[in-house]
Amino acid sequence: MSTPTTTVHDDLRSRLPDPIQVFPDLAAVAAGMTKATLNGSIPRTTIGLVQLRAGQIVGSTYHTVRQTENLRQAGESEQRITAVASWQDAPYFTDAERVALELVEAVLTPSPFGERVPGELFARASAHYDDTALWTLTVTIGQICFFIPVALIAKPIPGKPIGKNYNK
Repeated sequence: MSTPTTTVHDDLRSRLPDPIQVFPDLAAVAAGMTKATLNGSIPRTTIGLVQLRAGQIVGSTYHTVRQTENLRQAGESEQRITAVASWQDAPYFTDAERVALELVEAVLTPSPFGERVPGELFARASAHYDDTALWTLTVTIGQICFFIPVALIAKPIPGKPIGKNYNK
C-alpha cells in the first residue's frame, strides 16, 4: 500500500495583497465576528463543521483546508471531517450538528421552490438551539459568507496561517 503524499506548492501566489493592508479596520471586524461566534452557546466543533460545509458548497479550497486544519487541531476524527461532504447519511453527527449543517446548506443553496430556510427547518433548529445559539449559528454562517468572496476573488494561499496567506 502506498503512502499518500502532499505536494507543497511554494510558488502559489495570492491574487491580491492582504486586505488588512488596504483596510486596517477589517482586523477588528474579523475579531468581533470571531468573538461573537465563540460565545459558548454552541460547540466550537459545530462552528467548524458549519464553516467547513460552507467552504465545500462554494468550492473554496482556502476555506475547506483552513476549517479542516482547525477541526483536526481540535481533535476531530478524520471520519467526521471527511463525512461533512456527505453528512446526510453519515453516522458521525448529532441531531443538533445535522440541523446546523442543513441550515448552512439552506442558506447557501438556491431554492427554486420557495424559501431557502423554510419554517419547518427553523422549527427543527429551534428544537436544538435556543435564541442565543440560533443567533450564533446565524453569525457563524454570516462570518464565513463574509470571507467567501475574499477567498474566491483574492485567493489567499491555502494552508498558510492568517497574516502569511497573502504574498502579493
